[in-house]
This record gives sequence, C-alpha cells and structure tokens, in this order.
Amino acid sequence: MPTRLDEGDCSIYHGLVRKQHARGGLSYALVLASAALVVFAAFAVINSCTPKDSAQKSEKSPYGTPEYVIELPPGYEDLKVISTNEGETNAKALSGAASAGEAGSSSVGSSSEEEATDATRLVRLQEPKKGAPEVKRQPTLIIVIDDVGYSIDELKPFLSLPFPITFAVLPQLVHSNDSVLAIRDAGKEFILHQPMEALGGNDPGPHAVYLSMDDTAIERTVAENIDSFPFPPVGMNNHMGSAVTRDARAMGLILKLVKERGMYYLDSLTAPGTVTVQLCEELGTSYMERNVFLDNNTDREAIIAAIDEGKRIARMNSAAVMIGHVWSSNLAATLMEIYPELVAEGYSLSTISAYMQMQAEETSGHADSRN
Repeated sequence: MPTRLDEGDCSIYHGLVRKQHARGGLSYALVLASAALVVFAAFAVINSCTPKDSAQKSEKSPYGTPEYVIELPPGYEDLKVISTNEGETNAKALSGAASAGEAGSSSVGSSSEEEATDATRLVRLQEPKKGAPEVKRQPTLIIVIDDVGYSIDELKPFLSLPFPITFAVLPQLVHSNDSVLAIRDAGKEFILHQPMEALGGNDPGPHAVYLSMDDTAIERTVAENIDSFPFPPVGMNNHMGSAVTRDARAMGLILKLVKERGMYYLDSLTAPGTVTVQLCEELGTSYMERNVFLDNNTDREAIIAAIDEGKRIARMNSAAVMIGHVWSSNLAATLMEIYPELVAEGYSLSTISAYMQMQAEETSGHADSRN
C-alpha cells in the first residue's frame, strides 16, 4: 500500500528537486560560457593570422596588386621573377644547355636562348660590374618607397627617417600633392610612380599607360602626370607595368620624354624581359634598376633579411636599390632601428639622383686624369 508523504516530507522533496534544477541550470550556463570562450579564441587566432597590410591595402588602395607580387596570369609562368641564387643557377644551366646544343646539334631553339637571356638579365646587377673604373667608396644603399599618395599618415613615419630616401608618388590622387610638399619640406627626393598596364590584367589605377593607347595618348598621359605635381619630379619608376615595360614602342616614348624633362628612370623590374636598359642606352636616358624588394613579407625579420641581401649586393656593385611600400606597417620602424648599425658597418645611404651625380663626378675625374 503506497505511503503518503506528510507536509515535512513534501517540503524536503521539493527542495531536492529545486536544487537539481539549479545544478542543471548552472551546468548549462557553464557549457554556454565555455562555448563562447572557444568561439572568441578561434576568432582571435584567425584575426591575428590575417595580414594587416593586405587588408589595409585593399581598403585604401584600388590599384590592385602591389609591385612585388608578380602580375602574370596563367600561361606566363616562365616570366617569374627569379631570386638571386635561383637566377644564377638557372642562368648557368641554360647557358650550359646552349653550349651543349652548339657542340652536339642545332636542336636548341631560340626560346631557350631567350630564357637564358631573361635569367641572366635578372641577376646582372647582382654580379660585380666589369670594366668600370675602380673607386674606393662606401657601399651605398638607395631606398625607394613606392605607392605614396593615398595617405599622409602612412607617409609621416618615413619622412622622419634621418637619412636620404626617395619617394615614388602616384599621380593625381587626393593626397598626391600634399605628399610631394611634405616630402620637399622634409628634404627628401620624389619621383613619379607612373601606373602602367600589367600582363595579368590587374587595375593599375587612373592615369595609367596602356598598350592600346596610340603614341599621342601615351605621351600626353605621362606628361600630364609629370605636370600635375607642385614641382617637377626628378625621376620616374613604374607602378605595375609588367606588360608596358616589355614593349619597345611604349617604353621608347616614355623614356624619350623622361630624358627631355631632365629626369632619370628607375626600372622596378616587376617582370623579366624589360626593354628599359637597351632603350635608355640608345636614347641616353639616365637609369637604374631595382635590386631588392624590402617587403615581400612585411614582418621585421623578413625586412631585415631583405636589407642584408641589399648590403651584399652593395658590397659587390658599390650600390643597391631597394624598394619598399609606404603602407608596409613595420618598414619605417625597422629602417629607423637598424640605421645606426648600417652607418657603423660602413654603409652610406643616398637618393638615386645624388648617387648618379657622384658617379658622374667620379667618371669625369677619371676621364680628366687620363688626359
């Protein structure tokens, strides 16, 4: 026969039930809190792994891929930029293959010769120059900062660097002229960062040179960009341009105008096979070429490794041109940090025009000494 609970027993029973419910609610709350903590931690990890510079660039810059990312579509893989060691190896291998073909048969085609030329072309400045008069001077590092014109705030840390530096300013942006005036006030050098068509179809931005333009349009576009600044740039380099810099017609027009304006040309070498050197030598246009990109990877260790490569090249060739980007978050701070070390190691820092002037004076001095 069932036992009936008195009022006291009922109170105890209901109390136990309430405690069990309370424990269940607490456990549920703990599970929810733990899940939320896991989600938050995962979000933090993903966010920390996202490249900050890439995100900022996509928001602030409609110009697409920066120079150090090769602008080549599928089918152009043979045009990849070659690292120094790889380039030397490939150049030797291709040269050896050509020699074997000459010794054995004529089966080696012109494409192999072109590849050998491209491989050699990319490492040419990494080898000691031959035939130049020996001059005992400090090895010189020339730093160029590209993509200026979007933001004054991004530019300011570079303007504070206590050594000569060259800034490449994109034309006719909201802050192009403000940037040029700030660069002048800081006693630095500025050049036109001329947008040019890329093989990969990436958008180089407004006021760009395209291969579809006729001669008059190319000349007018470049001239308008030069004249758009508060005062004339001393030089020019290419923004993107892996298609244009390989085209003799377009580059001939550009380099002729560069010479007429008393400027120099810096080939950023966004792809091998550029026609710049040949045309500059034919036209008598002053030129230099990029040796190192400083911020292929924007972390501090990678930047220092790139600078070390520039130092190595400067010790062999007397100078190295190193290109970085104004939106690279760690670059200005890293340059400021290692500047005293560079000076202590015997390196000189210069702008392109100052280095060219020094070269001209030395060449003139050697010519005078032979008379």
